[in-house]
Amino acid sequence: MTTTAPADRAVTTARTVTDILQPRNVLLVGMLAIGLAAARDWTGLPWGLLAALCAGLIPAGYIEWERKRGTWGDRHVVDRTKRAPIFFVILGSIGTGSVIMLLGNAPTGILVSMLALWVMTVLILAVNTVWKISVDSAVASAVVALLAAVHSPWWLLGYAMTIAVCWSRVALTYHTRAQTIAGAALGAATAVAFLFG
Repeated sequence: MTTTAPADRAVTTARTVTDILQPRNVLLVGMLAIGLAAARDWTGLPWGLLAALCAGLIPAGYIEWERKRGTWGDRHVVDRTKRAPIFFVILGSIGTGSVIMLLGNAPTGILVSMLALWVMTVLILAVNTVWKISVDSAVASAVVALLAAVHSPWWLLGYAMTIAVCWSRVALTYHTRAQTIAGAALGAATAVAFLFG
């Protein structure tokens, strides 16, 4: 009977964490919660769903489509030089969702959150031209900061999730510690700048 080495168990755990807490999933839950908090009742849920669709589900669908075509090996797109098209899809999708929200008089909190994610994506795209910053860490951090600002400071406890995401990305060797810390810092800074600026 063989036993799994601690390093193998760590990699297995890291892969589980990074798959569960991937941006698509974090944005789905987070944007629904932000929509609910921004409207202060159930009418915020459709806005949150629109935000999750535009910020997370459409980009994830595009990545999966390209992956099936053989453009990328998996959803992580570890080669930063191939990431630009993804960012342009995200920008277009979030931008479209933001226009719909503006025209539909969406609650301010969810609209501002979308704009913060749009600006964050622009900044990540700019950094990505020279350095591989962690998108997963940025999203995990931004969603927690946005929830804390729109709903309750208690959501800051969600940074335990952000730390887990950062750890998983490093453990899987997709990023260095500096790249995950930079991503998390950028996500938080963008959210705070928009909601308190």
